[in-house]
Amino acid sequence: MVPSSAALSRLKLGKLHAVRSKLLQRYEHQALVSCLVGLFGCQWRRYQRSRPQPGDCCCNKVEGASFALLVAAFCLTLVFLYFWGEAQNDYNDFDWFNFGNLGFWFPWSVVLLVIAAAFFTYITVLMLLAVCLLSEGQKLYLHWSHKIGILVTLTFSAVATAVLSDLWSKEWTTLLLSFQVTAPYLHLGGVLLVTALAWPVALHFFRMNSRVRRGQIVGVYMAVLFALYLVPLGMYSPCIKEEGTLGPAPALIGHRGAPMLAPENTLMSFEKAAEAGSEGLETDVTISYDGVPFLMHDRTLRRTTNVREVFPNRTDTPAAMFTWAELESLNAGAWFLSHNPFGTARSLGTEEQARARNQSVCSLQAFLELAAQRNKLVIFDLYRPPRGHPYRDTWIQRTLEVIRNESSIHSYQVLWLPSDLRALVQEMDPELQQTSGSQLPLEELQRHHIVKLNLHYSAMSTELISEYAAENITTNLYVISEPWLYSLAWCAGVHSVTTNAPQLLSTLHRPLFLMTPDEYNLMWILTDVVSLVLILVIFIFHRWRERGLAFSGSKAMLDNGTYSKFRTEMSDVWSVSSVSSEGEKHNPLTGTPNLATITEH
Repeated sequence: MVPSSAALSRLKLGKLHAVRSKLLQRYEHQALVSCLVGLFGCQWRRYQRSRPQPGDCCCNKVEGASFALLVAAFCLTLVFLYFWGEAQNDYNDFDWFNFGNLGFWFPWSVVLLVIAAAFFTYITVLMLLAVCLLSEGQKLYLHWSHKIGILVTLTFSAVATAVLSDLWSKEWTTLLLSFQVTAPYLHLGGVLLVTALAWPVALHFFRMNSRVRRGQIVGVYMAVLFALYLVPLGMYSPCIKEEGTLGPAPALIGHRGAPMLAPENTLMSFEKAAEAGSEGLETDVTISYDGVPFLMHDRTLRRTTNVREVFPNRTDTPAAMFTWAELESLNAGAWFLSHNPFGTARSLGTEEQARARNQSVCSLQAFLELAAQRNKLVIFDLYRPPRGHPYRDTWIQRTLEVIRNESSIHSYQVLWLPSDLRALVQEMDPELQQTSGSQLPLEELQRHHIVKLNLHYSAMSTELISEYAAENITTNLYVISEPWLYSLAWCAGVHSVTTNAPQLLSTLHRPLFLMTPDEYNLMWILTDVVSLVLILVIFIFHRWRERGLAFSGSKAMLDNGTYSKFRTEMSDVWSVSSVSSEGEKHNPLTGTPNLATITEH
């Protein structure tokens, strides 16, 4: 018997109701949830579904406090990891600082970075598990072992941050400088993260009965969201520049040569720096007991020579108290291969390693001759000898004597940095390029005929550099070895930088993170608009689904077909299944359709 049009209409309506019910149903991903609960709460065998009822909180007070500590640990470890990652430019200084205090060499900086990365990875995994559980509508239960792990991570991050802030406080300046180049991309990442959190936030927002809690949740979320949207209004980056306004790349000055490729302050190191494209060479000058200026950064010979083997009783004796003959007997290269301070020594070939191993202490005269032959500028710190030294009061005159009479370098190739007796130096050799290591008023700089400033990179300022450049005073920043920091100096208009990595920075043909204002505005607006649209879609979807579930839970839909009752996480929802072929047939005995049956499963 052909069904009537009314029966067909009721059949189609029943199918539509069934489809809608399936869309409204929250499907429980049993395997996924079991895995998440097992990893987060270590409830592998005794796992039972634990869902909050409508209006309930996602966890009790203890678990809420644990989750708050987890969020705090995540934020603090993220800050510390970013802080220490951006401080990589100064890892060598940090390791040698510890060497001077502890008396033995160890790559503390790298170890600290690895530990921080491990803690951050652990905390990030816990955060992801918690967010996934909340997105599945599960109650949070964190195992006690993870709670201990969170406390350990939080303690480590807090202590490490406090200690480094006390001993290495200038690195916070490095962190602030890094924001000038990474802030646009950190903003993008932050917006994406908060957008992803819209799913669990919307889910719990519409499930809560308390208006106060709902207001708190949406208030905090929206405050964070719109703060992120508006962050670029207060953002500044010298690398956001109009086309054609970027100046030339800063010249490179090899810091003690090329210390990543050869032992510092040796002829091999300076040759490597010149080959890598350095326009200048930087070093440190001390005067031996018998009046020979030589190159040595440290007060003692312990770090960069084998003085312990040759003169075991004079390990802590100032380097200036050794004669030149004694200094020449020392090896100044083997430490580079054994300590591998930059992790680059193993990249040298066999011949290069043999050459590095046989380097000796370099004299100022040999250094100046190499610079003269390669037509390089030179700049150096000059250390005054200790009390009791024969040249303690004539160390500047002795150094000038070597420059003027014992080498072939031109005076204009020397950037004279020592501030002592500057007037006397100018009178003795007016062709020297007077260089100041301090930020002084313009009047004082001009009075001393200063033509270049030699400043730590933390003093980087586009306005300051431009102000000095207008008075024909160029700026050199030290020590810059990371590409991002070099890029920032380039965008800021710095004229030259002292670097440990001339072989790396010389390969950069344009600054990293360089973009025009139009490109940045497009990225900013597009990111915010797409984020806002996605969040609205997520909230609308959850509102529609929660209302549909509430309606389905309170009213059973009756139609031509079988009723089936299936369980959801909030309530039992009645839905209409499609009519089976048997159900469509009339009862042959009575001539009437089969009555609907009610089943629950």
